[in-house]
Amino acid sequence: MGGTAVGLEGSSQNGDAVPATDQATSTGIPIRTAAPDGKCMNEMSARNNERHRTARTGWLRAVVLGANDGILSTSSLVLGVAAAHATHRGVLVAGVAGLVAGSMSMAAGEYVSVHSQADTERADLKLEREELRADYKGEHDELTAIYIARGLDPSLAKQVAHQLMAHDAIGAHARDELGISEAFRARPIQAAFASAGSFAAGALMPLEVATMASAARVIPLIAGTSLVFLALLGGLAARAGGAGVKVGALRVTFWGALAMALTAGVGSLFGTVA
Repeated sequence: MGGTAVGLEGSSQNGDAVPATDQATSTGIPIRTAAPDGKCMNEMSARNNERHRTARTGWLRAVVLGANDGILSTSSLVLGVAAAHATHRGVLVAGVAGLVAGSMSMAAGEYVSVHSQADTERADLKLEREELRADYKGEHDELTAIYIARGLDPSLAKQVAHQLMAHDAIGAHARDELGISEAFRARPIQAAFASAGSFAAGALMPLEVATMASAARVIPLIAGTSLVFLALLGGLAARAGGAGVKVGALRVTFWGALAMALTAGVGSLFGTVA
């Protein structure tokens, strides 16, 4: 009365091999067994190799933030200086200074911020190791309770906690209790370089336009091209993150236009007063 054995091949009553199909277990739930041609194995392999956008959040956030800040900060700075009736050379010097200062500011800020996150992760992991040494059973029960809360039966949750802790106790608690995984671990140096590089790349766009534009046309050209750059960046970031391209482009363009208008207005006001 036991369930049908599940293997690479099924067997008929006379012992002849038959292709594997959906077979019922003792619980009555059909299980798809692997066919001889490896079709099911190929399907499983394809599912295991699928890519999710959440893996991009770390570097995508740093790159998008840096490039957006580079375009917006440099273009606003150049527009503000140009609106104050500075010379073309003065506008370029201000733009280059903004590129260097902004890149270093982004690198330092991102490094400090992400390093603080890394320090917190290390402190939590150290505490978790101490708790595992002091009360292993209590930590096992804690992990079991987490799996029960996620929907597993108590007996199965206990078994899963036992096997995962036997394999890698600190890894299981880091992932399922603390929410720390290797894919999303804080990497301060990587984040600093990504932010500085992306800021410099973004800042070069309006700066190149300012270099080629004449003094009389620098303001409309910088404003127009920078808004185009921001719209493209917002659209690309939204596409990479799986969001709506138009919404992403409009969102970035709106705030960019507002920042440039305010900066140009301040430059014009102080240039007139001076």
